[in-house]
Amino acid sequence: MKKEIYIIGSGFSALAAACYLAKSGNSVTVFEKNATIGGRARQLKKEGFTFDIGPTWYWMPDVFERFFNDFGKKPADYYELIKLSPAYQVYFGIQEFVTIADNLPEIIKTFETIEKGSGEVLEKFMAEARSNYDIAIKDLVYNPGISPLELITLETAKKVGQFFSTISKEVRKRFSNDKLIQILEFPVLFLGAKPSDTPAFYSFMNFADFGLGTWHPKNGMYSVVLAMEALAKELGVNFHTDAAVQKIIVKNKAAVGITVNGKNLFCDVVLSGADYHHSETLLDEEFRVYSESYWEKKTFAPSSLLFYVGFDTKIKNVEHHTLFFDVSFKKHAEAIYDNPKWPEDPLFYASFPSKTDDSSAPLGKEAAIFLIPLAPGIEDTAEIREVYFEKIMSRFEKLTQQNVKNNIIFKESFCVNDFIKDYNSYKGNAYGMANTLFQTAFLRPKLKSKKVNQLYFTGQLTVPGPGVPPSLISGKLVAELIEKNA
Repeated sequence: MKKEIYIIGSGFSALAAACYLAKSGNSVTVFEKNATIGGRARQLKKEGFTFDIGPTWYWMPDVFERFFNDFGKKPADYYELIKLSPAYQVYFGIQEFVTIADNLPEIIKTFETIEKGSGEVLEKFMAEARSNYDIAIKDLVYNPGISPLELITLETAKKVGQFFSTISKEVRKRFSNDKLIQILEFPVLFLGAKPSDTPAFYSFMNFADFGLGTWHPKNGMYSVVLAMEALAKELGVNFHTDAAVQKIIVKNKAAVGITVNGKNLFCDVVLSGADYHHSETLLDEEFRVYSESYWEKKTFAPSSLLFYVGFDTKIKNVEHHTLFFDVSFKKHAEAIYDNPKWPEDPLFYASFPSKTDDSSAPLGKEAAIFLIPLAPGIEDTAEIREVYFEKIMSRFEKLTQQNVKNNIIFKESFCVNDFIKDYNSYKGNAYGMANTLFQTAFLRPKLKSKKVNQLYFTGQLTVPGPGVPPSLISGKLVAELIEKNA
């Protein structure tokens, strides 16, 4: 039976859910508090430069293919994909870097030049990672996180030991070179936890990295948002921006509508793709499933300090994606997870989309995004942001052997306070809840409210977890659950 469904938020998970629910014949309306759709994946345009405000990495292209295929479409119907070659670069010192190629055979050769014998070891490790990817991404993550039995299959039974070991342990068993270890630990940072707290089974992220490659959608990640919006509109979805939801209306223990900009609107089902913690604050306390102490005890993925910088010249000695691992990863991780504070010497990441995409910057100029991972909930002031910009730019100049500070046309920043203001993000986290052993699958916040009928949730705080591909999957899972319970 056709239902009137209201969706709060317009991030990747909400957009995916909207498409699936509309395809099933429901009347779907999306309410977004900001002026543009996309949730955390918005754009900044300034003086001829274009920046992705949120995600900048396009991994797991098969998940995007699977999403569009569900509607008889393909990504190429909406946007052009460019495979990055090289995939990325990692700096460890002054003009000392490792370049990761766009194919596994070349990466194996690179490893071998750094640590003798590691090429063959990497080949075996990647075979395991691919096996895990096939089990996880093609099967396990498409479960709704209702029961622990979802994790028990013939394939996972053979790998049970990997759920009780960690990425960090498994990588260190095989490799001794610090650079190679850091490169292999890097992909699981997308899952929001330290490699020492991430189950070894998540090595499937290494296959996503080395096996499937790193891609760039022409005109940026926002092209994917626009593609999903176009698909949703083709399916009949309605969108309202500048539409802040103040309350989820509950009658007789069922969600019956929402209050938007002070006006009550009624429907059959409410689905929130907004921050899960914030979404529950839209309910009277008696209808909230998770207490403040519950959220306080959880391990959240980092927040970030981001800078969007326009340069009046091309930047040398960098690739589209460049990582700066020239300081202690251990100390920075401790400042995020163990003793939350501003890191003394932060690792950072830089993206130069104009290396690949002319639409990102005017001719002869460079668009740059700099990101420092941070503990959520820490103090955020303009003065602190300025101190850290100076820190990373001084190191950037030294490591890449060029002077660029005087070539800055402008810079904009985005940090903890902005994540809270723009996205109602819990403690200003950037990526959701980390995927640790005890925050995996059925142990994450549920897609369906246990206390309120016809109320559902989707996004990176529920299943399957943080990241853009998991968000697409989350939207599909919740749509199937809504249809099942219709």
